[in-house]
Amino acid sequence: MDQDMILPNGQCFEVWEKEQIYDREIHVDGNHPCASDQNDGTSDHPLKTINAAALIAMPGTCVLIHGGIYRECVHPVSGGTGTDRMIGYEAFGAGEVVIKASYPAKGFKKSEGWNITRYSPGKEPVKSNPKIWEVKLDPDEFRGYNPFCAVNILHDRLFIEYDKTDMTTYLNRRGMVFCDGKPLKQVALYPQLSEQEGSYWVEANGQTVHFRLIHDEEPWDHTIELTCREQCFAPEIPFLSYIKVKGLTCAHAATGAPVPQRGAISCYRGHHWIIEDCTIDWANGVGIDIGNECWHHTLEENQIIGYTVIRRCKILDVGVCGIAGMFAKHILIEDNLIQGSGWQKMELSWEAGGIKVHDCTNSLIRRNIFKGTIRADHLWMDMCNENNRITRNLFLDGINQREAIFIECSRDDVNLIDNNIFWNVEGRFDPAEVPREPGSSGWYKMEDTGVVNGYAVYGEGTDHLHIVNNFIGKCRSSGYYAKTVAFRITWDSRGGTSRDARLWNNVFYDCKEAAIKMPTEHNEAEGNLYLNMPGGYLRILYPAPAVCLDLQAWREFYEFDMEGQEGLFDIDIDTEHFTMEIKKSHETADFSFLHMQADRYIRKVEDISKVPVKSEVANDFFGNNVTEERRLPGPFLTLLEDQVISIDPRKRL
Repeated sequence: MDQDMILPNGQCFEVWEKEQIYDREIHVDGNHPCASDQNDGTSDHPLKTINAAALIAMPGTCVLIHGGIYRECVHPVSGGTGTDRMIGYEAFGAGEVVIKASYPAKGFKKSEGWNITRYSPGKEPVKSNPKIWEVKLDPDEFRGYNPFCAVNILHDRLFIEYDKTDMTTYLNRRGMVFCDGKPLKQVALYPQLSEQEGSYWVEANGQTVHFRLIHDEEPWDHTIELTCREQCFAPEIPFLSYIKVKGLTCAHAATGAPVPQRGAISCYRGHHWIIEDCTIDWANGVGIDIGNECWHHTLEENQIIGYTVIRRCKILDVGVCGIAGMFAKHILIEDNLIQGSGWQKMELSWEAGGIKVHDCTNSLIRRNIFKGTIRADHLWMDMCNENNRITRNLFLDGINQREAIFIECSRDDVNLIDNNIFWNVEGRFDPAEVPREPGSSGWYKMEDTGVVNGYAVYGEGTDHLHIVNNFIGKCRSSGYYAKTVAFRITWDSRGGTSRDARLWNNVFYDCKEAAIKMPTEHNEAEGNLYLNMPGGYLRILYPAPAVCLDLQAWREFYEFDMEGQEGLFDIDIDTEHFTMEIKKSHETADFSFLHMQADRYIRKVEDISKVPVKSEVANDFFGNNVTEERRLPGPFLTLLEDQVISIDPRKRL
C-alpha cells in the first residue's frame, strides 16, 4: 500500500481515476496547411482551432492538439458523464501546445504629448532622453473583455484593510505587456516610465498603452504581446465535469484578483477534472481554480465541489494565487512545481498564496515544490479544513513571507503535516519597528513585542494540528507558532483553542527566535531534534508572561520532549537544484564561565538517537515504508553526512 495515501483518519484517499478508452479522436493542428474548422477533425484534415473541437466533443471524445500557438480561450460546451466517459483535451505529437491570452501588437509609434517629468521638490530632473513608445489596442482583439480597462481589485472588496496596504497594485490595470515572453512592469503615472526601463503605462480610457523597453531598445526588434483575454481554458457554462486537460501551456491570462476565483485554467465549479502536465506561464491573478469560484453563489442541491486532480504541472509567476479552491473536497495535488506566486503583493486581499483553499476536507497535497512565493503563504487553508494530509513537499525561499503554511480556524478534525522540508521563511515585518534595547533595558521585560514573524507552520484558532517528522530550517521567527481565536465563530460552531497540536519527531534547524511557540501547554512535543538554536527557543506564550525555555526546563516543567535531543550541524539546501547536505558544525562547544558544563550537543550523525515511530506516519520523505518501531527524527530514515542528496520529491512518469 502507498502509505502516503493514508489520511489522518486512517482511511485511504479516495482514488476515482480510471484509464480512459476514448471512442473518438478529434485532431486540431493550427499549423497544418489543410487545417480548417470545416474539416472532419481527422489527422489528415484537422481542425484549425481548439474551440471548433470543443463545440463537437462529446463524452468519450479526446481532442488531440498538435504543437503550435493558439490565441484563443477554449470554451468547452460539454462535460463527460462519468469517470470512464470523460472528455479529454491533450497535447499530441512533437512541439509545445501554447494557448495564449494575448496577441502580437503592431503599429508602434513614438509616444508624444505627455510630460516626462513630474513636479517633486528636491528631485533631480530627468537628464536622459528615454525612448517611450505607444500602441493603440486593436478593437477586434478585445471584444467582450478589455483587461486594460479593468483594475485588479477583487469584486468582493469588503475584506480589504485599506489602512494596512499600499493600494497601488490593487488599482493597476489587469492588462499585461510582454516583450519576448518577459513581462514589463506596470507604472501608475506616465513620468514613471522615465524612471524605470522595462515598464508600461495605460491611458485612462484603456485604449492606448505606452511602454519603454530594457536598454531603450526599439519594439520592432522584439515580439511585443498585449493580453486581451481573461482566461485560456474555461467553460462558459458552470458545472461541466469529467474533463481532462493534459500537456497544455496556458500563458498570459489577464485574470483579476480573487474573489471570484477565475483561473487561466478554470473548472468553473465543475467536479472530477484532471489537470496534468500543464504549465501556467504568467497569469495576472489566478492560475487554476478548482472550487465554487466564490461564496456568493447559491449551492445547487447535491452539488459536488472538488474531486479534482492537479498533477505534474508547472504553475509559474502567478500574480495572486497559483491554485484556488473554494469549498473543494477530495482533491489530489501532487508532483507540481508552484513558483513565483504572489508578485502582485496583494496578500491583504486574503486570497493569495501558492495554494489557497477553503473548507477543504479528505484531501492530499503531496510531493510538490513550492518556491519563491512573494508576500504570501506557500499553502493557506482557510477555515473548516478536516482530515487533510500535507506530505513530502518542499517549501522553499518564502520572500517577505509571514509563514509557509497557514491553517486557519479548523477545529473539528485532524490535519496532518508530515515528512516535509521547510527552508528559509524570511518573514514580513518592518525592521524599523523592532525596538532597540540598549544596555540592560530588555532584561526584565515581561512580553515579547510580536513584531517579527516568519514561521514554517502557523495555526490560527486551529485544533488537532499534527506536525510529524518534518525538517524545518531557517525560519526568521519560529518553526511552529499558534494562537487562539476565541470569537471567530462560524454558524453555530465555536472559537478556536489551538489545542491538541502534536509536534512529534521533527528536526528544527537554525530558527532565529524559537523552534516552537505554543500558545498554551495543552499541546504535545516529543522526539524532536533541535539544531543550532538560540537561547530560550522553546516557548509557551500564555498565560502571560511567556516562558522561554531550554530543553532541560521544557522537560522539567512540562514533561515535553523527554526523548528530545540537541545538536550542532551545518546544513545547506540548494534551492536551485533541490539538494541537501549535512556537515559537521564549526561552532564551539557550549561553555562559558556563567554556564559551565560539558558539551551537551550531538555533533555526529551516528550519535543521533532513534525515537518511537508515530503510527500516523508509516513512511519517510522518499516514500520508504517504516518497518521498525523506532526511527530517526525528521523526514529521512537514514542520514548521510558530507554527501549531497537529491530532495526533489516529484514522481516522474
